[in-house]
Order: sequence, then structure tokens, then C-alpha cells
Amino acid sequence: MAGQGTRGRGAGRPTLEEVAARAGVGRGTVSRVINGSPRVSDATRAAVEAAVAELGYVPNTAARALAANRTDAIALVVPEPETRFFAEPYFSDMLRGVGAELAETEMQLLLIFAGSDRERARLAQYLAAHRVDGVLLVSVHADDPLPDLLAELEIPAVISGPRSAAEALPSVDSDNYGGARSAVEHLLARGRTRIAHITGRLDVYGAQRRLDGYRDALRETGRPPDELLVEQGDFTEDGGARAMAALLARRPDLDAVFAASDVTAAGARQVLRESGRRIPDDVALVGYDDSAIARHMDPPLTSVRQPIEEMGRSMIDLLLTEIAARRPAPPSPRAHHQVVLATELVARTSS
Repeated sequence: MAGQGTRGRGAGRPTLEEVAARAGVGRGTVSRVINGSPRVSDATRAAVEAAVAELGYVPNTAARALAANRTDAIALVVPEPETRFFAEPYFSDMLRGVGAELAETEMQLLLIFAGSDRERARLAQYLAAHRVDGVLLVSVHADDPLPDLLAELEIPAVISGPRSAAEALPSVDSDNYGGARSAVEHLLARGRTRIAHITGRLDVYGAQRRLDGYRDALRETGRPPDELLVEQGDFTEDGGARAMAALLARRPDLDAVFAASDVTAAGARQVLRESGRRIPDDVALVGYDDSAIARHMDPPLTSVRQPIEEMGRSMIDLLLTEIAARRPAPPSPRAHHQVVLATELVARTSS
């Protein structure tokens, strides 16, 4: 039998009460020491820390979080099918930035897909149970009900790009309008005059802003946008291929294409080659994201670089600020932050 104040093998995980007994103090004193309270003398703190070390006590962070009305968990919610998440570098770069910034905290990250009605219903139940302290929403469409649900549940949330110019939730985005303008201005400077645009999904505000930038860049040079040179895509490779085929059928004389993503540009490139067009001799090609796809394409793709990892980091910073502002009680109404990061055109041989 183990003597008084010692623990035998197999006795189980040390408890807070055992630490208190070993240190000769009360349970509340041990709790204050573990939680870093300054209301403890140096001698008492040393005694408790020695008892913790001797017994191998590990604080129950789950219980502490429950007592503080928090979960120490953040959900990264992607309202897209898993296949798209793993096919597009945008999402992995975003996840890398989020993970790197969150690694500096005690928070856990949950990755949740909500691309189907069933997944959304399950997510709504999960969020209603307040099992996370905050939510990051990536790839939000204009009619997505999730942001409004989060507002109703009073769960702090940050989205990767506003749903509209009147967005009420905090958001982090890149300068989609300016990035598109730089792409078109680059093509115009290379002497291209019949510049087509393959958009992203136009229920995504960022895709709308890229279309606006494309049109305004043409207008400012005295070239009214030709709507026959605009075809809607969906940010996917297949969508880029379909859009490129439609554009060539309508305007076979086009001499440049600005695609709303690098993945879209990859689909467009394949159709251009199959139609006998040389890149960039016959048709110049520019993408958006400056992902690994752009660097490894043949020829290497000119692309608008948006700082996706930095966007992920900024989203975490903004979300942690929102979470802190709601403790210990919901905040009074205040202005929400809309962060917009600069883009940069990276010129390569495709244009």
C-alpha cells in the first residue's frame, strides 16, 4: 500500500485535491496558481508548483474551458464539396495561414465541410450547441444562410471576403477589383485588343469585383467592354474549359484571356491548345491567385498574386479579437472590420 501523500502505480490521473493535499493548501489556491493568478504568495506558488511536478498533475483544460463558458476550439467552415477543397490551391494556402497563426494559441482548429443540404443541417445543429468559440467561413456565396445563422447564435465569425458591399460581418479579402485591373492593363500594354474574361461564380462578391475591374480597365482606354468576350465560369478547371470553348465559338478572333483563377486558366489553356492557338503568340493568358499551378504550367502562367496565407492569418487575428470582445458578455453594437490586402501581378511567359 502506498504511504500517505504518495500514489501507487495504476492509481489514475492525479486530481486537483491531491495536489492541494501535497502542497498543504486549499483546492482554490491550487486553481489560482494553475490559472496564473497574482493573488498567491511566492512561497505558496512554489509549494503548489512542486506538488504539481511531483505528482505529474495535468490541468483538465476541457473542464476549465467549460467553466469559463468557452470551448477553446475554432471551426473553419467550407461551404463547398470536399472535392473542390482538395482540388484548388486557394483552400490549402488559406488553411496553411490559419493553422500557422492558430499554432501560437491554445485553440484547436476544426475543419468542417458544408457543401450539401444535409451537411449544412448537421452543421447548424452543431453550431447551435455552441461547441466552438468562433467560426471562419471560406468561399461564401451571396445567398449563403450560414453567416446570418452565426449572427443569430451570437457566435463570433469572420468570412474570407464579404457577400456584398454592405457586409455586416468582419471579413478579410484581397483587392479583387485592383487585381483584375492590373491583369487587363498588363494585357493592353502587351498590345492585346480583344481581351476575354472568364469569370468566377458571380454569386461570389470577389468574382463580381474582378469583373468590375476588367470592365473599368477597358473603359478607361476608350474600349467599351464587349459582352461577347465575357463568359461565366465557376473557378474550376472544367468550368474554364467550357467557358473557353464558348468564347472561341463566339469570338474566334480573341487575342487574350483573363481567367478568374489559375485553375480556370488551366482549363482554358487546354482548349486553346486543342484549337491550335499558341500561348502567348496567338492568345495571351493571365490567371488569378499565383498558385503553384501558375508556376508549373507550360508556359508558366502570368497571374495576379493574392496573399492567401496572409489572409488566413488576418482572419485568425480578427476572429480572436471578436471572441475576446464578447467575453464575459455579448458586446454592444460596434463597427465591424473589413480588411482588404493588396494584390500583385506576377508576369510570366504566358502573356
